[in-house]
Amino acid sequence: MTDFKVRASSGTEYPIQPLPQLEQVQLQGMLDWLSAYGADPQGGVTRLLYDQAWCEAQYALAAKMQEKGLTTEFDQSGNLYGTLHVKGSEAEEGMEEAPIVTGSHIDTVVHGGKYDGAYGVAAGVLALEYLQNHFGAPKRTLQVVSLCEEEGSRFPFAYWGSRSITGVSVLEDIQHLKDQEGITFAQAMRDAGFGPDSCYRTASHTYGAFLELHIEQGQVLERLGHSIGIVSDIVGQKRFSITVSGEANHAGTTPMLWRKDALAGAAEMITAVRSIALEAGEPLVATVGRVIAEPGFGNVVASRAVFSLDIRHIRQESIDRCWQDMLQAFSRIAAEQQLGLNWEEHLSVTPVPMNEQMTTDIRTICEVEQLSYIHMPSGAGHDSQIFQPACPTSMVFVPSQDGISHNPLEYTAEEDLMKGFRVLVQLLYKYGYGS
Repeated sequence: MTDFKVRASSGTEYPIQPLPQLEQVQLQGMLDWLSAYGADPQGGVTRLLYDQAWCEAQYALAAKMQEKGLTTEFDQSGNLYGTLHVKGSEAEEGMEEAPIVTGSHIDTVVHGGKYDGAYGVAAGVLALEYLQNHFGAPKRTLQVVSLCEEEGSRFPFAYWGSRSITGVSVLEDIQHLKDQEGITFAQAMRDAGFGPDSCYRTASHTYGAFLELHIEQGQVLERLGHSIGIVSDIVGQKRFSITVSGEANHAGTTPMLWRKDALAGAAEMITAVRSIALEAGEPLVATVGRVIAEPGFGNVVASRAVFSLDIRHIRQESIDRCWQDMLQAFSRIAAEQQLGLNWEEHLSVTPVPMNEQMTTDIRTICEVEQLSYIHMPSGAGHDSQIFQPACPTSMVFVPSQDGISHNPLEYTAEEDLMKGFRVLVQLLYKYGYGS
């Protein structure tokens, strides 16, 4: 969608210069508070969809939103909304336009950091509080959403929060998926108090626009010395499980040439992944992050090996070509070593460009605020790529120290957090208080 039009309020300088009492916003403090939910003794944060830590965090956020003067509600998926409503005749007559929404997700990877996802949620809550305190009710409804899930850390399915809102996926698509303990998606949802039998409304919802503030999770901004990354595109992804089948046998009595070693075959395939990705060149990346061998004993030739495969690029044709090259290499290796080969695709997300007008508005804000910025693609997947086909969407990055993310050492300096917050406030002011 490219027809998103918002004007600044008549008689009001845009952007707001200077932003009043910005130094009083306690953004780092809210992130520290949220990180206590799911804090790991060994460091980091673990909040998996519908687990106890996730439930405690989501309900605590609802209470926090209410303290900040926002109206709150959940949907059946567990997404949490905090709303700053329009006042006046349009609100009274039920003629409000679809809300302008900001936010991100609060689920984490196992032993993750406290900024990924949470930064966008905390910043969104505090931005709406800030705008209400200084400028009163907006002319267009503003909303912050704490999405229930993005990471795919508990179940083999990512972006459930944004997919359920946009209608890309429904419960019937995933209810039978199981976590590592054998609990189904539907059962976990029910146990957390959500799902179709709950008292909450369906997740499907319409947005006027979606703005996501996020840490970069990479090194580009820090290495190039920029404060803000204006996301131009979000990479597409394909994720697979590759299964190699062989024959278990004695490690001491089975000659090397007579073996059907599934793990040895998988190792050669993994080496091929790296070679093919390097040959394809930037910005394509391919990753094998998980390998399981069975029966898993040191003195037994592996009968089965399963490894993950993640391929990403900003062009779909490059992803598809790389996968076909890898699959051809896997098939050749399996045939040479007399191994079985199977694969299952878990995720396929097409690359998504961000909304051009919103990107231009962000650039204008950075220039007026004198914030150094660059336009850049996102190498990580985000909820914004799910929202963009449904409504105008943009993303803003702030630097990540040493590019570390999905790790207890994940860190962004408070000064950088606040620069992103300034951009978010200005953008929400433009869209929410414009005429």
